Amino acid sequence: MTKTIISNIRSYSIMTFGLFIFVFSWTAFLIPNEIAGGGVSGLASVIQYATGFKVFNSFIIINVVLLGIGFLILGKGFGFKTIYCIILATVFFKVLPLIPWVSDIEDKLINSVLGGTLSGIGIGMIFLQGGSTGGTDIIALIVGKFRETSPGRVFLWCDLFIIGSVFFIPGKSLSDVIYGYFEMVSFSYVIDMILTGNKQSVQILVFSSKFAQIADRAMSEIGRGVTALSSTGWYTQNESKVLIVVLRKTQLGEMTRLVKEIDKDAFISVTSVMSVYGHGFDQIKSGKINWRKNSQKELS
Repeated sequence: MTKTIISNIRSYSIMTFGLFIFVFSWTAFLIPNEIAGGGVSGLASVIQYATGFKVFNSFIIINVVLLGIGFLILGKGFGFKTIYCIILATVFFKVLPLIPWVSDIEDKLINSVLGGTLSGIGIGMIFLQGGSTGGTDIIALIVGKFRETSPGRVFLWCDLFIIGSVFFIPGKSLSDVIYGYFEMVSFSYVIDMILTGNKQSVQILVFSSKFAQIADRAMSEIGRGVTALSSTGWYTQNESKVLIVVLRKTQLGEMTRLVKEIDKDAFISVTSVMSVYGHGFDQIKSGKINWRKNSQKELS
């Protein structure tokens, strides 16, 4: 019980800090320079640039409408973390502009890249804790209910439309749209690095005479399955076993240290793999990746 409480406190603390970074990227870099971005926050900023209606007002209104539609169409698909993130982000959008500091960098390109980078870091932290700021995530789930399409494609089209709409605001030009696309690219790159970096997998081959000890400790200490294949060293003609282990990239350092502790002369080959499906990794159902289920987990 205590561990669960501590884990929840840690998770919500990280999400809160991530939300702060996300909103700060808008209030300090993007909004003061009237740079558009993607998602509901980007749409809310476009509304402010066009009408003067404050971002925090549009942000909460749009998200409430999308949540209502989501509940009607999808049913139970939204957990407390999503509600928490939407409400706290709205509060930050109202409070942070009261802080006098904003970027004093004159170059809008640099501001767009910095804003997109910080925004990606903040959202990445939130996603890793199972949170979500709603918005286009909900749209992706609704579209996914009726059509076989990935959330990434929905996000892309939504962001292209939102940022492109800046062109129709009086006083704005094509260059303002381009700055928005720079923000979108930097945001997408950073969040991909954070999310896929946590899920990237590697396959290692271990050649060692102490393969039994290595296999036992790999399963007990790292929690990954090990496959042993019969092998013959052609130079020595000695019979042995080659261990095949597939694990997350973040576990690679732990695995190599374990091998070297047992056999400092062991030979290790490491290969990056594109995708891994099965227990402990991604899942495929009916021959297709279950994108909808994964997206719903992010909104829990």
